[in-house]
Amino acid sequence: MFDNELQLFVLNSSRAFGEQVARWLDMAPGAHEERDFEDGEHRARPLDSVRGNDVFVLQSLYGDARQSANDKLCRLLFFIGALKDGGAARVTAVLPYLAYARNDRRGNPGEPVTTRYVAALFEAVGTDAVLALDVHNLAAYQNAFRCCTEHLEASRLFVKYFAPLLRGREVVVVSPDAGSIKRAEQFRLSLAQVLDKPVSGAIVEKHRVSGVVSGEMLVGEVKGREAIIVDDMISTGNTLARSVRACRAAGAGRVYAAATHGLFAGDAQTLLADGALERIVVSDSVPAFRLEPGAVKAKLTVLSCSALFAEAIECLHGGVPRGDLLMS
Repeated sequence: MFDNELQLFVLNSSRAFGEQVARWLDMAPGAHEERDFEDGEHRARPLDSVRGNDVFVLQSLYGDARQSANDKLCRLLFFIGALKDGGAARVTAVLPYLAYARNDRRGNPGEPVTTRYVAALFEAVGTDAVLALDVHNLAAYQNAFRCCTEHLEASRLFVKYFAPLLRGREVVVVSPDAGSIKRAEQFRLSLAQVLDKPVSGAIVEKHRVSGVVSGEMLVGEVKGREAIIVDDMISTGNTLARSVRACRAAGAGRVYAAATHGLFAGDAQTLLADGALERIVVSDSVPAFRLEPGAVKAKLTVLSCSALFAEAIECLHGGVPRGDLLMS
């Protein structure tokens, strides 16, 4: 158990989400200052004393119209450095969305392994622990950091949503590619337990060559079943749209999508408007600010993950073993 006082700071770009977490913790976020200078530089510092305390600082690292992912990362790193300089006993970076998590391996000679470089930056400013939600590759995330890594999963949010919706129906959980098999399998097992009946699984093939995604062969029985495509994120929507086509071509009934992070970049607004996709369910780790009113936004359901983070922060501060955190 950590005997020192618990403090939560929320940087301005994640204020709305951070205040939800603070309400679950029955506390107010710590006072801090963020100042922008005329030349584009900035400064962030705590206004409350942090000396000797167990400090958590929350920032979701997605890019938007006001700040890029790089801007948010840089602000967070400088703020963590200021917390350590201010005497914080422990600082945990709380990341609803971790930028560069997909750049976790070298696919071609000379390509950067950016996940590892980001980890080195966090460690360089003295970060003691990192708490992130549904990173792209859990093993790569854990191996990139030398400091403590904690991982939350949104699976139980999705199970709670879909279980009453699909009770009494035949259901299949679909992985849109090989990289999502473990995530989809965990969700499938949890959903089957809640429904108290078998839930089948399927996978769609995926090939990526020079940035072009192809492959629509589906392995598994989906005919006449309600299909839930499970992934960690929706970016441009290409992978999801391809999987929806494969499911419908194989005779699936209604097709749903469940993804933790809804980025909805590029042509997602157009690609996902197809009526073959019944509903898209995401968490609020990233606001759906890129979606304009229309077909996609009308079929979107956003589930709050703020309680998951509050629960994890309480566990970490209270010294609950990492394996006992509510990860699913």
